[in-house]
Amino acid sequence: MINLFTYSMMLLDVIYFILRNSLRIVMRPRTKPIDGELVLITGAGGGLGRLFAQEFTKHGAEVVLWDINSSSNEQTAKLVREMGGKAHTYTVDVTKKEDVYQNADLVRKDLGRDVTMLVNNAGVVAGERMLDCPDELVERTMKVNCHALFWTVKAFLPQMKAQNHGHIVTIASVLGLFSTACVEDYCASKFAAVGFHESLAHELLADEFDGVKMTLVCPYIVDTGMFEGCKIRYEVELILPPLEPQYCVEQAMNAILIDQPLVCIPRLTYLPFLLLPWESNVVTYRFMGSDKCMVPFIDTMKKQAANAAIAVA
Repeated sequence: MINLFTYSMMLLDVIYFILRNSLRIVMRPRTKPIDGELVLITGAGGGLGRLFAQEFTKHGAEVVLWDINSSSNEQTAKLVREMGGKAHTYTVDVTKKEDVYQNADLVRKDLGRDVTMLVNNAGVVAGERMLDCPDELVERTMKVNCHALFWTVKAFLPQMKAQNHGHIVTIASVLGLFSTACVEDYCASKFAAVGFHESLAHELLADEFDGVKMTLVCPYIVDTGMFEGCKIRYEVELILPPLEPQYCVEQAMNAILIDQPLVCIPRLTYLPFLLLPWESNVVTYRFMGSDKCMVPFIDTMKKQAANAAIAVA
């Protein structure tokens, strides 16, 4: 039988955290210092990964840059060094666990220290309707957006737990909280990423590793070109346009620096996740034009593929 005292303490804790998080909306908590931390960022060769590298550098962290494209990765490192920061580049295919584990060992050997912050940022999308999408592209999306999280965390979490110090950041998506049509591979992989992240967060707390923090970042569509052509209703896009990449990264950094468990960007995107039942989401999607927003994106991808084929021929 539930002890009355234990039940009362649970309710008080629930009320406390609700009030605390409500207060955080108007009063920003103190940020933690991260100068001297060793931050590893996957997908660091461009887009949000490059901006994260620069933001962490601004706060005095040393960055380890992983990307499958060595040329773009070196460009990110150059930008970091021009800022006066330290950057170390590694060409890594995060879909291959052997590659991840070998390079994790190499990082420890080269730098003589452990990674203390891991930013799982690498992400891809097939850009085709499910029945038109080659199986290889579906598998690629799942490997990059989901499976790679297992390999990187398994590579670096043991050292974080040994010191009871670290921070794991998962760059997911609002499409990992609620879905839309025609991007089944991406939504499935991001739902999986959210589930992985939240389960790991619960595990760390259950095992009392309270010094290893977790932050789940779920942005709306970011204007990096990944979803080029995606369109919602014009009137709605005036108040919910694609996110500027710099703004997205700054908001994510704000959450990381206060050890916030979850951040949706912008705040408006919390609503369907927290409040709306499925049927209400469907009605809202249709009104916003979100139910078919990916159709022009897929058309854009097809045109790009066709133009590339013509150029090669």
